[in-house]
Amino acid sequence: MKTFTLQLRDATHAETVADVEAFVGQDASGSFSIWAGHARFLTVLVFGLARYRRVDGLWHYLAVPGAVVYFCDNALRLDTRRYLIDDDYGRVSRRLTDELLAEERQLETMKAHLRRMEDEFLKRLWQIGQQGRGL
Repeated sequence: MKTFTLQLRDATHAETVADVEAFVGQDASGSFSIWAGHARFLTVLVFGLARYRRVDGLWHYLAVPGAVVYFCDNALRLDTRRYLIDDDYGRVSRRLTDELLAEERQLETMKAHLRRMEDEFLKRLWQIGQQGRGL
């Protein structure tokens, strides 16, 4: 059976998985699969689980908070902020819910705080500009 290479990269590390037979993921349009020899392909995975199968026939599950996937020259590159890998679907699913979803909530809270700070900063700059005009 033909195989390809899977290159996983996140903010802190990278690893290469050889002898991958198939990859299944989900983007905004739905589920898709990639096999060795696939045409050049680029998409963005949604938050959730993907999976890949090596020549040993076992599925390995990959939890991601979204990722860019690029397949070219028989290599699949997956770039994400963070990923979790496990052979047990239930365990990786729980980790996805517990860890990655919690991180997403923290990021959203932090983004909201930054937006409020930015709004206050711009408001203050506008006030200073108005005072300088004598208004």
